[in-house]
Order: sequence, then C-alpha cells, then structure tokens
Amino acid sequence: MRRILCTWILGLLLAMPALAQAVTEREAVWVLVDHASSTLTIYRGDRELERFHPISVGRRGVASQRLRGDMTTPSGEFRITRINRDSNFHIFLGLDYPNLAQARQAQEDGTFSDSDFARYLSYYRRHGRPPQDTILGGSIGIHGLGEADPELHRRFNWTQGCVAVTNRQIDRLTQLVRLGTKVIIR
Repeated sequence: MRRILCTWILGLLLAMPALAQAVTEREAVWVLVDHASSTLTIYRGDRELERFHPISVGRRGVASQRLRGDMTTPSGEFRITRINRDSNFHIFLGLDYPNLAQARQAQEDGTFSDSDFARYLSYYRRHGRPPQDTILGGSIGIHGLGEADPELHRRFNWTQGCVAVTNRQIDRLTQLVRLGTKVIIR
C-alpha cells in the first residue's frame, strides 16, 4: 500500500509543473490585433478585459510577408520584448519581429539567403532577440500617438508598420501587459 501511495505522490509531483503551466497559460494576458475590425483586444485567457477602437496599422495594411520599408504591418504571433517609456510615440512596446517562423519562411521563399538566415540565427542566439536590420525590417511594435494628430489616427492607417493606439490606450495597455506577453496580429 505504501509503495502505491509513494508512486501516486511521485506521479502527482511530476505532473504538477505541466498542470501549473496549463493553468497559467489559460489565465495569461494576451493581445489580439484585428485589422479587419480595427481593434486591439486584451484578454485574460478567453475573457475579454478591454477593447480599443480604432487602431492604426501600416499605411498598406497587414500582410503575412513584410519587407523593410513596405509600410505593412506583419501578421502572426509575437511576444513583447521591450518597453520604451521614453519613445517619440509616448510608449513603445517592441515585438520580437521578425520571429523565427518569419525568418524560416523568408529563407524558404528565397527572401533570405542561407547566409542571411545564418546571420539571423547567430544574432538571435547571442542577443536573445531577433536582429532589427534584416530585409524583413524591424522595430515593429505597439505604440501611442505621441504628438501625432488624433484625427488622422481615427481616419487612416498611418504607421510605417506598427500598431498605433491613443496615448491613453497605450498607458492602459502597458498596465496590463509585461515582457513576454503574446500578441497576435491578423
């Protein structure tokens, strides 16, 4: 009986980290940027916390493949990797763009050469974040307006590839997220 109890307790202890991670992920805060509805929605698990409308994205919309300077916002799943509270756009929440999936796709479709991909991986390994100077571009994030015109923000997609919200909204978003928060752009 004692042996069965010890085995059961050991199994429970081994399962606890996986269970804790599943519970944590279900309750984690994450962000959905939906270009079609011009919204940024903050969730805790599957429960909506707040929704911001309208948002602005790149002048040329959202695209799965982005190149430096093309004025599109990349779609995909990202993580917040930096928070700059001294930005020209009030607050800047930097994303891990281009992420590994996008770098691999760029290599597969010939946008990245094998040496470009190797440089990407080397930089990522050394710094723990993607390089910002690739042909895919960089410095993509979510930011406020700073001194930008709020009326322009309400009427047009005006960024060079980022997601923009009002200064008040970026203040609120910054209260709810942290480094590592998942951001899905579609």
